[in-house]
Amino acid sequence: MKRLFLISLMSLMGLMGPMGLSAQEKQWTLRECCDYAVSHNIGIRQKANVERQQDIQLSTALNSRLPNVNMSAGETFSFGRAQTLDGTYSNRNTNNASFSLGTSVPLFTGFRIPNQIKLNQLNLDAATQDLEKARNDIRMQVAKAYVQILYDMEMADVAHRQITIDSAQVARLQAFVQNGKASQAELSQQQATLAKSHLTATQADNSCQLSLLTLSQLLELQAPDGFAIVRPDLTDTPDGSSLGLSPEAIYAEALAFKPEIQAEQLRLQGSERSVKIAQSDLYPSLSFNAGLQTNYYKTNGMSADPFFTQMKNNFAQYLGVSLNYTLFNRLATRNSIRRARIDRENQQLVLENTKKSLYKEIQQAYYNARAALAKQHSSKAAALSSKDAFELMQAKYENGKANITEFDEAKNRYLNAESDYVQARYEYLYQTALLDFYRGKELNF
Repeated sequence: MKRLFLISLMSLMGLMGPMGLSAQEKQWTLRECCDYAVSHNIGIRQKANVERQQDIQLSTALNSRLPNVNMSAGETFSFGRAQTLDGTYSNRNTNNASFSLGTSVPLFTGFRIPNQIKLNQLNLDAATQDLEKARNDIRMQVAKAYVQILYDMEMADVAHRQITIDSAQVARLQAFVQNGKASQAELSQQQATLAKSHLTATQADNSCQLSLLTLSQLLELQAPDGFAIVRPDLTDTPDGSSLGLSPEAIYAEALAFKPEIQAEQLRLQGSERSVKIAQSDLYPSLSFNAGLQTNYYKTNGMSADPFFTQMKNNFAQYLGVSLNYTLFNRLATRNSIRRARIDRENQQLVLENTKKSLYKEIQQAYYNARAALAKQHSSKAAALSSKDAFELMQAKYENGKANITEFDEAKNRYLNAESDYVQARYEYLYQTALLDFYRGKELNF
């Protein structure tokens, strides 16, 4: 019975093992990485909080049209000598209690309130664009890290293929040494070459692990353990349709929707509203006031009506309109208007600089993609020719017509050509995806 239980438990663990492994080593696509990073990145969450703050400020500006209501209550005790009705002074203690309830409604503020509402709406829209810009930035960082992992994985594969080749040569030379057809020195030299290939593969594996760590940190994962990515099929390279357009054409498309451009344009409109807000102090302000008030007064030693009787008899209401106009405030209004206009000019410069930066980024990506495409074509041809040369040299080496130095040189040339081809291939992949992203397409491959 116990034996049957152990067999059943081992069978259950065997069934659960692959499931646990697959769950732990879930492979992430680029889109999943981007979505997860956008949801968990701390910088993006901070930008979202800025957007929420701007929304609250807009609500405050909208509510500034509403009346305010104030209530006050006070009681005063006075002690000491005071003048009486007959002109003499005597010691008198008084008690005075007052209550009031008032409201004030702005009727005209020199167009400050509508301009302030519009300014806060523009600030909220700009914060929304800043949030989208932060999302785009993290997507680009994730895509770059993703491509780096793919490149390091390819290089690790190349390095491990070299181990396979060198291991076969070591096994061949060991057989030759046993048969007396090769010397121990030749075998030792080939074993050293194999050890060097193992070192290269170890370095390539470490680079791959570090790249996975970098991406996992961008995703705000606790640890990179079990983290892996989907290796897309890249037998067909991107069509590079964006290379058919000029950088100017791509830039014209990007201007219509790129969030960093939209945000600075909104801030420029906001700076124009700030000028109008500063100019509102040149106008008079008009407000409506209304309120209720009453009080109670008592002097010690003198008769007075009861508290509630006085409160009833002294109850009063008031309505009024107040006009306020500043004749001179030490040129503060003039200087506020001048500062607001300078801020508007600075914001115009910020917008122009942002546009130039975007154009430079598009230019850089465009010419990087073209250079990567040219390098991909040339390095592919070089990789094929170096592969053929290596295979011929390998055949000569195995037939005793070439020494190990010539064999290693041919192998290294083949390895370098493969490295150049892989690097150009993934550089072209990333840069073309980046150009499509500038045109409003999803960052994916």
